[in-house]
Amino acid sequence: MDTKGDFKKRMGYLAFSIIFNAASNALMIDSDVGSAVWMASGVNISNLIKVDYGTTLFVYAILVAITNQFLLGKFDGHIFISNILFSLPFSYLVGFFTKLYIPLHFEQMNMFLRILIDIIGLFGVSMAVSIYQRCNIIQHPNDELAYLLRFKYLHGSAGWGQIVSYSPPIIIMIICYLVSGKIYSVGIGTILAIFFQGYIIGRMDKLIVPSLKHHYNL
Repeated sequence: MDTKGDFKKRMGYLAFSIIFNAASNALMIDSDVGSAVWMASGVNISNLIKVDYGTTLFVYAILVAITNQFLLGKFDGHIFISNILFSLPFSYLVGFFTKLYIPLHFEQMNMFLRILIDIIGLFGVSMAVSIYQRCNIIQHPNDELAYLLRFKYLHGSAGWGQIVSYSPPIIIMIICYLVSGKIYSVGIGTILAIFFQGYIIGRMDKLIVPSLKHHYNL
């Protein structure tokens, strides 16, 4: 059973990881050479329906949280509410950080620096996901989806869990492209995320705050 001190420590890591994840995703978005898959999908929906990015991400997250309940095969109020509680601040923090980085003018940097910023963002996202999954308090519904797939259906494989969970956002991006004829925030970073983010998360589990352990009962 967790001690009070252990819970406070995990809450601290959770708060850090939410902020760090939002900041890292915003780096990938503003580098404009490819966002993480779910973020890229959100950017395309936002541009298609002309709704604020933060609001689009939050509504998107609610739909994924509902999908997670079907994957569980039962209604789990704790998981559903915790998914929503994570999504609300995270969605608007991403929007905040994308605006915060505007004065840095990433778009004026050479391609090498922009790719480097994008890769730093990808590693930051992977580290943050690894931390808050192991905090076992709340997590984003997108990552909950990958987590459920990983431990319930794919024998604990972080790589396959991430790849399979990317099917919905990839399909949505294709639909957005067919409707608008345009694609946004898709590039090198997106491809790297599809094939390597799950692996990086798995490595971060062992390298970053290894005292935090996965807890699952699926």
